[in-house]
Amino acid sequence: MHESAKKRIAYIDWMRGLACVLMFQTHCYDSWLNGAERSTSLFRWSQLGGTLPAPLFLFLAGISFALVTDKSQRKGTPANEIAATTIRRGAEIFGLGLLFRVQEFVLGWGWSPWTDLLRVDILNTIGASMMLMGVACRAVQTRTGRIWMAAGVAAGIALLTAPLWTTWAPNWLPWYFETYINGVHNLGQPQHWLFPIFPWTAFAFAGLAVGFFLFTDWAQARTFQALLATGGTGAALIVLSEWFDKIPYRLYTTYDYWHSSPQFLMMRVGILCLILLAVYAWCRWGLGQIGFSPLVQLGQTSLLVYWVHIEFVYGRLSILTKHAQTIPRATAGLIVIFLAMLLLSLARTRLKGRGGEFAAWFRKPAQPAAEG
Repeated sequence: MHESAKKRIAYIDWMRGLACVLMFQTHCYDSWLNGAERSTSLFRWSQLGGTLPAPLFLFLAGISFALVTDKSQRKGTPANEIAATTIRRGAEIFGLGLLFRVQEFVLGWGWSPWTDLLRVDILNTIGASMMLMGVACRAVQTRTGRIWMAAGVAAGIALLTAPLWTTWAPNWLPWYFETYINGVHNLGQPQHWLFPIFPWTAFAFAGLAVGFFLFTDWAQARTFQALLATGGTGAALIVLSEWFDKIPYRLYTTYDYWHSSPQFLMMRVGILCLILLAVYAWCRWGLGQIGFSPLVQLGQTSLLVYWVHIEFVYGRLSILTKHAQTIPRATAGLIVIFLAMLLLSLARTRLKGRGGEFAAWFRKPAQPAAEG
């Protein structure tokens, strides 16, 4: 049976909500724990979990992009209109990323360098990825062609990352342009904590390939088998990543497995595919299908909670003194952040689309007082 679009969106929202929770705990412990607590196993595991949110957000952006594009195409929407809509949405996200940097600079006035205004953050990369996917999907019209195109682009980005970070670095460009290619910022060499197109956009194109595969007629009629195949492909990518890392031959003169190698990107894409399978099983047969899901709720407003929580964790409005907390106190702060963002998310979804109602209420003429 074909699964409803509503269920497919719920799976995506659940994964996006998982990314939000992983992001909360990483940011909270990183911002608040004191020096002694930062040497504990909990902190190390927390930071390891923090390597997943950014790839998850980009991977899911690709899957969502495929869902929107496929749905529009099935409705008969002209290809140029689909491309214009998706590219415009990517430009909006990119613009929000720039606005977010302006907000952080203003709130950090006095200690934030002006160069932070041009820092490549995850929102910039999601927006750029969506625009690139819009152009690519306009160039390739068949679903099968798009699957292979997206997989090929992801592989190409993975293979080009290492040279663009080292021997092929476009250092002839101004740093604020080069940083979008390799994350060099104004520091002379690529920074591992930034989100340049190479390699991060590869996760979006990997998600695009998976999305178009899952929305084929065959896959929609056999959802579990399709996701089992996706998980199996993910497992194979993990094994291949390990094998390629161990062989003595090196494709690049400078090899950095953990940051710029195609092997590590293969590993992470494989993990994302396995997470997708696990989330489907949890939502289809586990507790994920019972009642209200905080993760689905957070996933529906992931941009908002990402935007807001940063200031209450890293900014001047931090709810706890930074780099001064024990694990129990930081954990209590994490719970507060989680609940506050969940309440904010609920408020956002309840009020969404009601701006017209509120405006109409304020425009209502005053009722005359009753006589007598």
